[in-house]
Amino acid sequence: MIFHRLHRWLKSLLPARSEGAGRPGRRSWVPIRELAPRHRPRIEKHLLSLSSNDRYLRFGYAANDEQIRMYVQKLNFGRDEIFGIFNRRLELVAMAHLAYSLDPQWRSCGEFGVSVASQQRGRGLGQLLFARAVRHAQNEGVRMMFIHALSENAAMLKIARNAGSRVERDGSESEAYLTLPPATLDSRWHEVLDEHIAELDYQLKLQASQFRKWLGMRSNNETRDKD
Repeated sequence: MIFHRLHRWLKSLLPARSEGAGRPGRRSWVPIRELAPRHRPRIEKHLLSLSSNDRYLRFGYAANDEQIRMYVQKLNFGRDEIFGIFNRRLELVAMAHLAYSLDPQWRSCGEFGVSVASQQRGRGLGQLLFARAVRHAQNEGVRMMFIHALSENAAMLKIARNAGSRVERDGSESEAYLTLPPATLDSRWHEVLDEHIAELDYQLKLQASQFRKWLGMRSNNETRDKD
């Protein structure tokens, strides 16, 4: 129970805001954590769990297991930003990739890609990840966010339109563009707060997971002792 109370307390620290890209509105908070190279196994497990159709929509082609493993190994955590949402068992259930161009003249542009586990759909996690990525990109001086998606990827294009993006369709493919305003004290403060509370939430989940394992081991030991 103490872990649930702590989680509710963490949520109470954040100001009310909508699920859109930083617009004010109702409270809706999910801890979104910046991922690091040590999270590659969890990223790989998440992406490999996607169905063939989900892989097709996420990557624009029917990526097989080997192609996904190669994608994960090539993730550049030093250049790009990877964001993730974990459940209480510390399984990665949604992730976003904010990629920057290798060409210096396009450094002020960022490309967004997202994937959400099938059992987590309908909670607005993709939109929350987009809002998180937009805020980070804004604070990094990015002026244009864009999404390249298949035209049949209605969920992705809906996220873009809800954020105010301009969507241009070219047959089977679509491009969405969102112009970002300059960083503000408010946008920087929200990102710092999000990062610190998401990290604390992750550590609480980690401790809860370790505590449950300890209880399981103690229960098994007591059972063997009785036998």
